[in-house]
Amino acid sequence: MKNKNIVLIGPAFPYRGGLSTFNERFAKELEKENTIELLTFTLQYPGFLFPGKSQYSSDPKPELNIKRMIHSVNPISWIKTGAYLRKKKPDLIIFRYWMPFFAPAFGTIARLAKKNNHTKVMCIADNIIPHEKRFIDKPFNAYFLPSLDGAITMSRKVLADLRGTNFAGISDFHVHPLYDNFGPLQHKHSMRSKLGIPMDAKLCLFFGFIRKYKGLDLLLQAMKELNAIDDKIHLLVAGEFYDEEESYLNIIKELDLKNIHLHTDFIPNNQVSDYFSACDLVVQPYRTATQSGVSQVAYHFEKPMVVTNVGGLAEFVPEGKTGYVCEPEPKSITQSIKTYFDNPNKEAMQAEIKEFKKQFSWSSLVASIQQLMFNDK
Repeated sequence: MKNKNIVLIGPAFPYRGGLSTFNERFAKELEKENTIELLTFTLQYPGFLFPGKSQYSSDPKPELNIKRMIHSVNPISWIKTGAYLRKKKPDLIIFRYWMPFFAPAFGTIARLAKKNNHTKVMCIADNIIPHEKRFIDKPFNAYFLPSLDGAITMSRKVLADLRGTNFAGISDFHVHPLYDNFGPLQHKHSMRSKLGIPMDAKLCLFFGFIRKYKGLDLLLQAMKELNAIDDKIHLLVAGEFYDEEESYLNIIKELDLKNIHLHTDFIPNNQVSDYFSACDLVVQPYRTATQSGVSQVAYHFEKPMVVTNVGGLAEFVPEGKTGYVCEPEPKSITQSIKTYFDNPNKEAMQAEIKEFKKQFSWSSLVASIQQLMFNDK
């Protein structure tokens, strides 16, 4: 896209997390040849709905045009935002859509903005059917989705979910681009020293918010057998608990696990490279999934993965080439981790990762949106 006036709507500074990181990186790509405004929330989640310690970032504000306008549960703010966009007449509004909770706000804003008979509206959808289902999902999707002219999903699984709603707009799939904004790979031993990890450890990394659907409990159970096989295998858990912490600590205690390293505060962007640089293998033992931003961080740092065969995870991990695909149960997870560490030809896997990750570019996502929404290659 060139010379378009674009508004991107979703999480952004001062909010933290993967969605904000994505939107800010995406906005920087868009603004290379377009005028970009990023609209975010005055209130994203009411406090009682937010499971973490803080919604707010400690990172410096990015050099982007970010405006806070949308209160997620206050319809007056939706009307004001819609009126603002109707008057502004952007060529394109892109909503970042990840859960139906935001459908009333986003659907109202989209309908009001489109009354100018100029603006096209689309979404980038991480999920249509959320990981943790609620009775509001269907009716809220039914309100938001018809307000769109088009949609791009981050996995084929989500594209199938979208089309299963009889979505009338144009739609396509594009791979989640690389998270290439966390800096370079650092020296493994330096990072292990910093994080308190033994230099000779065979280190698995579980990274990101800890919720039940992400299956950390399954990985902890797998670690019991892995430690019996090879006491050099360690697990580094890096991410904030969005679930009951005690249940995971009880598993560690009951199984008498020894090689577990818990770093369970929120990991700011400027520390992400520490964890990926320190590890040998990234493990995503999810019970359910659509796609995962963690995979794209792993590819950026050229780390092999073990992922479960759920949702769209396996789409992006060719078996035996950039990682291994297993079932979401401890024995299968154990076997895949063992297979990786037993592999005598890890250098070949490293070469595969370097080649495979070339497809995950931000410019390609921009080109896909241009073709989808403006019929222009």
